[in-house]
Amino acid sequence: MARPIKETPILFGEEGRRFAQRMQNPPKESASDKKRREANYQAAIRMFVK
Repeated sequence: MARPIKETPILFGEEGRRFAQRMQNPPKESASDKKRREANYQAAIRMFVK
C-alpha cells in the first residue's frame, strides 16, 4: 500500500520573496552546461531504452 503524500510547506517572508523572484527570473544556463546536460540525458535514455 502506498503512503500518503505529505503536505508541501508554505514559504513566508524573505524566503518566499526570494523564491518568487527566482521563479520569475530563472538563472541562465551556459552553452557548455546545456550541452553536458543533454549528453547526460541521452546517455541515460540509451541505458533504459533497448
